[in-house]
Amino acid sequence: MVSVLNTVDTGHDDMIHDAQMDYYGLRLATCSSDNSVKVFDLKNGTQTLAADLKGHHGPVWQVSWAHPKYGGLLASCSYDRKVIVWKEGTEWGKVYEYGNHDSSVNSVAWAPHEFGLLLACGSSDGSISVLSCNPDTGGWEAKKIPNAHTIGCNAVSWGPGGGGAERRLASGGCDNLAKVWREEGDRWVEAAKLELHSDWVRDVAWAPNVGLPRDTIATCSQDRRVAVWTSESGGEWTASVLHAFDDVVWSVSWSLTGSILAVSGGDNKVSLWKENSEGQWACISEVSKGQGQMAGSEQRAL
Repeated sequence: MVSVLNTVDTGHDDMIHDAQMDYYGLRLATCSSDNSVKVFDLKNGTQTLAADLKGHHGPVWQVSWAHPKYGGLLASCSYDRKVIVWKEGTEWGKVYEYGNHDSSVNSVAWAPHEFGLLLACGSSDGSISVLSCNPDTGGWEAKKIPNAHTIGCNAVSWGPGGGGAERRLASGGCDNLAKVWREEGDRWVEAAKLELHSDWVRDVAWAPNVGLPRDTIATCSQDRRVAVWTSESGGEWTASVLHAFDDVVWSVSWSLTGSILAVSGGDNKVSLWKENSEGQWACISEVSKGQGQMAGSEQRAL
């Protein structure tokens, strides 16, 4: 079942758009329409404000933690067209700012640590930027995928690393499409176009594959549907609709093993889904705003 372990009074002055735990679950980063990013230390069910980061001049849509092997690094993106990388030291501070987008930057995601210090950024200008840091010099460079999605890109997610895996990205946009991108030499090329949704794709999440030859991507959309896409050994992508919800679906996120999918949307619920032995997806648990917990047996299942 889903249980609410703790609630955090963030002290933000406006709507919170994202909240992300770090790799060890010891810190929480939040971002808000009040233009700020906050970092909290979590311990014994309590939270302590560790940093209140001011640097954006518009609503901050998303935050992303880098792998701890690179130290305490946090990326944020905003309506102000900027991406900021923050670093933990004696105090938290800005170490890099990227401002080469023509519109709101909606999504940021750090690559698996095996690929190096890489950050993908999706923007309403339709392009995706991939920022890389040289570990020797600390310098940053950017490669851009222009016209990745007409009208705009809403979400980016990296493919799994390890085992000599190639660098791949998934993205979702206002053209109702999700796409898979592959790095070839010094540029990124479109490897697959995932067509199913009939409205804006709001989020994409590439599942950890834990050494399996199958790739899995979840997408969610304003068309109220969540789709799960699979590709066997680099072959064609096939889709199954996990569920049709009662409202827009904003976010999808995989468990660390890639076996459970969390879904949240405009119905004010978070639900957990798992694939059964027959290949069908079933809701195993659900929590609504104001509810502490709800047993999985009480839920709808496909």
